[in-house]
Amino acid sequence: MSAILSVRDLEKTFGSLVAAHDITVSIPAEQTVGVIGANGAGKTTFINMITGHLTPSKGSIWFGDKEITGLASREITRLGISRSFQVAQIFPTLTVYENLCTAAAVARCFGGLLSNVTTSVHAPGAIAEAETTIELFKIGAFAHMRADMLSQGVRKLLDIGMAVVGWPRLLLLDEPTSGISIEEKFDLMNVVMSALKQRKITVLFVEHDMEIVRRFADRVLAFYDGTVIADGTPAEALDNPQVQELISGTKLRTGGGGAARA
Repeated sequence: MSAILSVRDLEKTFGSLVAAHDITVSIPAEQTVGVIGANGAGKTTFINMITGHLTPSKGSIWFGDKEITGLASREITRLGISRSFQVAQIFPTLTVYENLCTAAAVARCFGGLLSNVTTSVHAPGAIAEAETTIELFKIGAFAHMRADMLSQGVRKLLDIGMAVVGWPRLLLLDEPTSGISIEEKFDLMNVVMSALKQRKITVLFVEHDMEIVRRFADRVLAFYDGTVIADGTPAEALDNPQVQELISGTKLRTGGGGAARA
């Protein structure tokens, strides 16, 4: 299967600080990849370089057959790479339906005037896409509720839905279960992953919950000290002794020696 994303010898420095180095990864289309690592391990730097929020100091990033290294985030989004953030990026005073219509209009008018976006909110295409996304993410019961009245779980679904209305080929999720209760997190991820698979979207999701990673990822990239220390199936990566010691803390807990590291 051909790669939808290829990263070669990627590096990012801030003066003398090396935030990422020696990252070479190839991801085939429609794969779901969990990205794990402790805080400061380089996960966010990696994601920010792919999405154009940071320019690499060295190396290259390819989206399909097009090099996107150093392109502006707006241009990268237009090419088909979308992102959701740990804190939901929604319009709190608009309803779920209005949020999705607005996101669909922005996706359709990328690079256009604000007036064009405003007009396109009411366009049949934006309305149809909003209605389809509401059904896809199973949030019909909340369609006419203001976003600031939603539970954290529904806000997450809305936020990810807004990232999907432009039909991206690659979606990057930043801690999709952050702030979600234990009782809700698996149901939420079932809805999200089902929706993304229906649209044949390649997914990279940053996650600290190893149960979520083990259940929903096809593949895991484990980051430590700015580079990838393990790359494989969830079983291969999460059972790697170095990952257990440096990231998940499993080895410390089961080995009888001290408390697990965060």
